[in-house]
Amino acid sequence: MAFYSEDDKSEDYLFKIVLIGDSAVGKSNLLARFARDEFYPNSKSTIGVEFQTQKIDINGKEIKAQIWDTAGQERFRAVTSAYYRGAVGALLVYDISRRQTFHSIGRWLNELHTHSDMNVVTILVGNKSDLKDIREVSTAEGKALAEAQGLFFMETSALDSSNVAAAFETVVKEIYNILSRKVMSSQELNKQDPASLSNGKKVVFPSEGQGESKKGGCCSS
Repeated sequence: MAFYSEDDKSEDYLFKIVLIGDSAVGKSNLLARFARDEFYPNSKSTIGVEFQTQKIDINGKEIKAQIWDTAGQERFRAVTSAYYRGAVGALLVYDISRRQTFHSIGRWLNELHTHSDMNVVTILVGNKSDLKDIREVSTAEGKALAEAQGLFFMETSALDSSNVAAAFETVVKEIYNILSRKVMSSQELNKQDPASLSNGKKVVFPSEGQGESKKGGCCSS
């Protein structure tokens, strides 16, 4: 899997991905580490919403991941709710050293489902895996919740880079795989007019369940 700068060539696909979870779980640093290989130990809470883009090559296709960092603080939830719309992927992040952020996962899932226009490929991310000495949520607990909700799962550390790229790539690959199956199905149904979604247009999936494709696919660290 290769990465490209913004100006190398036009992308084949554009996927909108959102980062969600409580404040101070490390969402902004996960994005900074993935997009720019940077980490800010004294980063402040995100105000409103900001996004970064990253280009990834999968099977010869160039994917532009537009990753939105939605503020986790309660007073901004009404502002950021509109940014869920059009998302085809999500990283749902909690802090392994703060159990309360793990208890909030259900609320964030409900919000994602409420504001998204379609089923979204979601990975549950236990961040700050470097804080082993003050861990409050076990890996087994995170994996069990992910399996129960039909989510992918991974533990990461924005501080030391562990599994950061892998978490984002897991979501992007799964979105691409779903899209590829839809294109192949359309081509089989109508070979006279093959479906083509490779002109750099934003990808929007018809609403349909994808639990089958995600069950048993949890990615443990």
